[in-house]
Amino acid sequence: MLFSPVTLGALNLRNRVIMAPMTRDRAGPGDVPTALMAQYYTQRAGAGLIVTEGVQPTPEGKGYWRTPGIHSAEQIAGWATVADAVHARGGLIAMQLMHCGRVVVPANRGFDADVIAPSAVACPDKVPGPDGTPTETALPRAMTEADMARVTQEYAQAARNARMAGIDAVELHCASGYLINQFLNPASNQRTDQYGGSAENRARFPVQVLAAMAEAIGVDRVGLRISPGNPYNGMDPSDPAATFGPFLDAVNGMGLAFLHVVDMGLPDLDTLAFLRAHWSGPIITNNMLKADSAEELLQAGRAEAVSFGRAYIANPDLAERMQAGAPLNKPDYALLYTGEERGFTDYPALDAA
Repeated sequence: MLFSPVTLGALNLRNRVIMAPMTRDRAGPGDVPTALMAQYYTQRAGAGLIVTEGVQPTPEGKGYWRTPGIHSAEQIAGWATVADAVHARGGLIAMQLMHCGRVVVPANRGFDADVIAPSAVACPDKVPGPDGTPTETALPRAMTEADMARVTQEYAQAARNARMAGIDAVELHCASGYLINQFLNPASNQRTDQYGGSAENRARFPVQVLAAMAEAIGVDRVGLRISPGNPYNGMDPSDPAATFGPFLDAVNGMGLAFLHVVDMGLPDLDTLAFLRAHWSGPIITNNMLKADSAEELLQAGRAEAVSFGRAYIANPDLAERMQAGAPLNKPDYALLYTGEERGFTDYPALDAA
């Protein structure tokens, strides 16, 4: 099944091998996608669907060094070059929209902007600064309801901008301790108004954002990503079912294109079975899978597609290699976030190896 077609919302994929979103820190001045980034994504166009690295919908959403945006004319033009090149090779590409919320090292931005979050509670984890050194994050200010209305519309405009660039769909990053996850999680959301307290209240802003994005570009071109039980960036992993069940129940009837999950392999929760109880649409699953284990999941009906991250770093033709049963290149982890073309676009394809 791994190499059979599948439909996710408005997207008709030629196979079920998805390229997972991965931060690579190669954006150019002004957080504009570069020609090198276009080459990187185009090399991987054999995937059924590429999901880009996290892209900030607004300057305020940037937390890391050299991550790309989708809020300026120059950024839209840069992503149009990427999308055109991927489409020329017959590929499909979705953009992950990622607002970091409180996970911000201000020196990474190169400009002044507020640091905002559900509550004025700093992220306990350090984040790499411009030189890669782990650095304390800034103390955020708690978002007002006016902030939430504004950011909701910024997400919707970012989705429109992505479509203007020719990107096929967008994925809302609701995982890994970033802004949407910060609202969902009780460790970072300590509000006492209608956006805090119960799991249903904590889900209110994330649902609002998804609804606005769906209205902006069509619900069948919007997906979301979650990672229940992931403690990354100071999230409380203790009761993922209680946190994510109400959220999924609230968005399940929208008709979104897909749910993309990082399965943490939790000892007390069968994550994929839990999702099936709360979500009726297509599921993309991810985490440390290989071709055989991915095929088993698909054959068992536990997911409709499978995404690969690390393997796609070093194997631009990963889907083709898997289908041929060919060996895989190994990634150089020292060059994940630095090196420009080294460790980025210089991994050989099978026919050039």
